Amino acid sequence: MTIRPFALAPDPDFLFWPPAHQRAYAMLEYGVMTHSPITLITGDIGAGKTTLLLHLMRSLGPEICVGLISNPSGARAELLRWVLMALGHPVAPDQSYVDLFATFQNLLISEYAAGRRVMLIFDEAQNLSVEALEELRMFTNINSGKDELLQLILVGQPELRDIIDRPNMRQFAQRIAANFHLTAMDRRTVRAYVAHRLKVAGCADCVFTTPSVDLIHERTGGVPRLVNQLCDLSLVYAFSKGRKSVTAATVQQVLDDGVFFAVKSLPAKDS
Repeated sequence: MTIRPFALAPDPDFLFWPPAHQRAYAMLEYGVMTHSPITLITGDIGAGKTTLLLHLMRSLGPEICVGLISNPSGARAELLRWVLMALGHPVAPDQSYVDLFATFQNLLISEYAAGRRVMLIFDEAQNLSVEALEELRMFTNINSGKDELLQLILVGQPELRDIIDRPNMRQFAQRIAANFHLTAMDRRTVRAYVAHRLKVAGCADCVFTTPSVDLIHERTGGVPRLVNQLCDLSLVYAFSKGRKSVTAATVQQVLDDGVFFAVKSLPAKDS
């Protein structure tokens, strides 16, 4: 292997395309191409949402001005500050909300005049309050005739969908033209996922036995980030003992030693 195959940081170079991820990415592309006011992607922690976002951002052309806001929080004035900073327009701390909104609106109009549209991507958007989400809905009212100046992509954990499903969020929900919920991988997909990452890392042979991968699936629930973590630890254990393969016994030793901090109640999705 030339590089670490199971690093925890999102890496588009390792992007694996199981059916759920293909459909999620298709919804992202659909939202971009149709100028959807709001595109919503949800999924459990570690399901691969951020990796899909990074892949999308790589594919966007110069006609789109992108602002990425991670872990957004705060009141509506603070939200506007985050947005303007993400778009490369820092503002003075003493500017009022009215001044901030005017700056934001002028930015959208100037980008539109230059033949570009603005896209704001909110990662971990479940941290946004209902008031902040309503503020984002109001942002989408800024337009020029039939042309949208602004697109929003919201990516977050399942509770974000629960918030948007509330009766008082009906107007917000009606602005969502593309959405998808990303589920965990089943057993067969985890087998293909492990083999894929090893191959990208330069390993021609799958050093994990089938029973070891099945145990990894069982104990991670098929969540990609947890699969990476348990595979990485299992490789360390195997190599420290001079073994060329990872067996189910190796994975079980990792689990028995308590070095893998997974949620024990994770449901495993069968093949």
